[in-house]
Amino acid sequence: MTERAVEIAERALAHAGGEGDAIVQLERSGFARYAGSEVHQPTLVEDAVVELRLVEGSREGIASTNRISDEGLADLARRAREALASSGEREEPLGPAEPAAFPAVAGWDERTAELGADELAALAGAAIAGSALPVYGYATVGACELALASTAGARGSQRFTDATCVTLAADAEASGYAAATSWRVGDVDAAAVAAEASAKADRTRGAAVLEPAKVRAVLEPYAIGELLLYFAYDSFNALGLLEERSFFTGRLGTQVFDRRVGIVEDALDPRGLPKAFDFEGVPKQRVALVEEGVARDVVWDRATAARAGRTSTGHGMRPAERAWGPLPFALSLEPGEVESTAELAELVGDGIYVTRLHYLGVVDPREGVLTGMTRDGTFRIRDGKVAEPLVNLRFTVAMPELLADVPGLTRTRALVNQSDFYDARYPFAYLVPAIATGAFNVTGTGSGPGL
Repeated sequence: MTERAVEIAERALAHAGGEGDAIVQLERSGFARYAGSEVHQPTLVEDAVVELRLVEGSREGIASTNRISDEGLADLARRAREALASSGEREEPLGPAEPAAFPAVAGWDERTAELGADELAALAGAAIAGSALPVYGYATVGACELALASTAGARGSQRFTDATCVTLAADAEASGYAAATSWRVGDVDAAAVAAEASAKADRTRGAAVLEPAKVRAVLEPYAIGELLLYFAYDSFNALGLLEERSFFTGRLGTQVFDRRVGIVEDALDPRGLPKAFDFEGVPKQRVALVEEGVARDVVWDRATAARAGRTSTGHGMRPAERAWGPLPFALSLEPGEVESTAELAELVGDGIYVTRLHYLGVVDPREGVLTGMTRDGTFRIRDGKVAEPLVNLRFTVAMPELLADVPGLTRTRALVNQSDFYDARYPFAYLVPAIATGAFNVTGTGSGPGL
């Protein structure tokens, strides 16, 4: 596809017949899924998504399409006008996106953008060859462009690439997990990912049962990243704050976590998957959410900022998703001074070691209570050493309690993919260390490791 996304956005506006803005996402991506160490469902995608938002006073109409011909864009404008005519009044009327200066960010790699089907298959093949056990998972790469144009004169575009390898090494009695992600495919060592998963799986054989109890725990980056994702839905979200669903409601400026805990939202960080602006045409800002355990802020979009007399931090969602409120896509948990997870285990003394989590759900957003299950690498810690494997454990934790007692965090961090890749590709990931906690509530047991 040779036409740039911003050019398509401008053509969409030419058909609008009113005030508004257009967002365009272009995607070229590939997936190589594997199961039982055989590649299946190889997929190549080339797609364009156009979302047109028309505004009139406090009403708006939204429509989307994959058809970028003039006929398709004319039909898009017609449907947006029909939606506008039948819409109700918005509480916070939002006009077309205003012109803004967007920051220059990293995030585009030519090698990744040019990766072909054969090279993607080779990446999957490296994962398969890197494990002594059958492997399940995928390798994927993408090259995307996001652009916005408005009748108020806003113009902006950004190209970004991403690459991810996810591997579960497993047989009937063992399973281990590992993953890697980056905006540079050269940083993703699929063979090393598979070797990590395979080595972890070999240690899970003969898993024992652990009785329900509150225990101390070491959480690998995969696990703490997943907990932060679900906690963030409400507690780092300005709409959750204003509607009093956020744990931060009434607690901004107070000590809520261990002083070792610092959390920022930073889509500009080149160590993540950088983004320059949001889906409302607002430049991304670095937001300090927690500083030395003190709750400082949440992320804001245009609607929530208008309600609170603030300005947006660049966290607006796609027009069809704005009912969720603003969400953080680039969380970063500050590192600590501990060199390895083995040293975290020494700090824990007696407890459990958790690789990853699964089936998470929010029980009580106001108090940050989450539930779920450990998976693919859960072990007992005895006398400061990672010892015998455990079956998958059910848990219910309050994030404020889990983060209130943090004996240590590792110095190194991993970029943990949080994208599901089901919709228009907008890859995001969290930059997190491994962490030790003094409070992890095990509530029951599940199945043992394995398929």
